[in-house]
Amino acid sequence: MDSKVSSLLFIAILCLLSSTSTAFNITKILAQYPEFASFNDLLAQSGLAQEINGRETITVLALDNGSIDGLSGRPVDIAKRILSAHVILDYYDQIKLSKLQKASTIVTTLFQASGIADDRQGFLNVSKTAEGIKFGSAMKGAPLVASLVKSVYAQPYNISVLQVSEPIEAPGIENMAPPPPPAAVPKKAPAPAPAAKTPSKAPAPSKVEPSTPTESPTEGPVAADVPAASPLADAPLADEAPAKAASSQMHVGGAVVVVGLLACMVGF
Repeated sequence: MDSKVSSLLFIAILCLLSSTSTAFNITKILAQYPEFASFNDLLAQSGLAQEINGRETITVLALDNGSIDGLSGRPVDIAKRILSAHVILDYYDQIKLSKLQKASTIVTTLFQASGIADDRQGFLNVSKTAEGIKFGSAMKGAPLVASLVKSVYAQPYNISVLQVSEPIEAPGIENMAPPPPPAAVPKKAPAPAPAAKTPSKAPAPSKVEPSTPTESPTEGPVAADVPAASPLADAPLADEAPAKAASSQMHVGGAVVVVGLLACMVGF
């Protein structure tokens, strides 16, 4: 039982340490260094501090109070664009910078993630020179204007704060048109209530005037078409005359026979 309890306690401690190690607050970090008070204030006013705290891996190129004076008098939205290009979306400390293999490395900044950067305004050029590490905009023809001064704070591999000598301003970043506000989603109009059905009126009966009976013309008796008698119809057929004569002879003969029989009976 003791071993199981110890194992569970060890796992819980590791989880706690891992959760706290990835959490940071840029405002509290910079509050420890008074020379970055103006820089810290601008991060808070522009909302960049909240965006930085929402990241897991970040590098902040900080400007001291003397170097940031030129940004303090500008509109907040312009200052935000410029300062968001000072936030690299990766972890770089002095050791990692000194081990860069290439003479120049292009890194992505928070300004690129905003979606309003034009061309390569959201990228920085990190170069190794004879004078040390230098930074500049990745825009074509932009000079390397800022030098690495020192490491201010590091929490490997979550956040690193490096001091640079000058603000890094991408060409055209100040004159960019502000992003259009999000289009309002039109609300659907409520469907009209169904209209009450009005009972339809029966059609008014049409006035029918009594028609005056019209006398039909008196018709006389229709003469039936009587077929004309054919002379062949009235004349007896040729076979019919002999048959009638034979029948008469048979009737006479029969009568004679009957009379003869009656006479015989009387004689007896």
